[in-house]
Amino acid sequence: MEFFRFSRDIPFMRWGKISIVISLLTFAFSGYLIFTKGLNFGVDFTGGTVLEVSYKDSADLNRVRNVLVSLEMTDATVQNFGTSRDVLIRLPLKPELSSAQLSETVMSALRQDDETVEMRRVEFVGPQVGKELLENGALALLFVSLGIVAYLAIRFEWKFGVAGIIANLHDVIIIVGFFAFFQWEFSLTVLAAVLAVLGYSVNESVVIFDRVRENFRKLRRASVTEVINNAITRTMARTIITHGSTQMVVVSMLLFGGETLYYFALALTIGILFGIYSSILVACPILLLLGVKREDLVKPEKKPQDEAVV
Repeated sequence: MEFFRFSRDIPFMRWGKISIVISLLTFAFSGYLIFTKGLNFGVDFTGGTVLEVSYKDSADLNRVRNVLVSLEMTDATVQNFGTSRDVLIRLPLKPELSSAQLSETVMSALRQDDETVEMRRVEFVGPQVGKELLENGALALLFVSLGIVAYLAIRFEWKFGVAGIIANLHDVIIIVGFFAFFQWEFSLTVLAAVLAVLGYSVNESVVIFDRVRENFRKLRRASVTEVINNAITRTMARTIITHGSTQMVVVSMLLFGGETLYYFALALTIGILFGIYSSILVACPILLLLGVKREDLVKPEKKPQDEAVV
């Protein structure tokens, strides 16, 4: 059953050149922001101290933040952890204080504010560990990208692999560009969201590419542009329903998931929106630029040999 029907093919490729120019400018601007402003890395990557404390009643996060501000720790992050009584505090590295001294200072101030507070655990993430996490995350991103190219090249053809990975990396750079521009905290959960967007975006590309291959077999007289327009139009109903449902869940996490899930859901929200755009108006126009043709996917039919005259 289809909730959305399109009587005519939508001429997406008519806007292909415009969308590629827009994507190139956005990609370049995002790259510029990443290299000039840099990312606001969280404790996971920079190193620091993580405190888990518990209160007798529901914790007032603003009150906890005010205590940290009074200690001149304005860059600390405070969020609920598990229940409303448990609080997770992330403190960046302080060169003048050791991890033990830092945790003792914070706990002393919190006890003065509320005697019921108890320390559950304290962990120290060294700068070397953070550096290794960042390097491993970059390697994971590289291997995922190479795997996507190999998969698309084997399943379809190398032109589809190139178009797919350019579109997917376009999404990744734009997400990271947003985090660089607004200086949102970039943590391991955000990196996980970026890797999830890569897989999610390539799934949309594969659906469209598969319909393109099917159309090359069915629409023998249609041009390549008509084949691609028809493939995108015929998958629009699925795109609207699938991505709309997913986006509703992600937006719910964004609005009601608390600080723990906020940046994770935010990265997914941006990635899903640009994933739809890139699969339609980046990957497919690149296919046209690479000169994809019917013979790349469909082998020409062999004519029967003339019977030998006896």
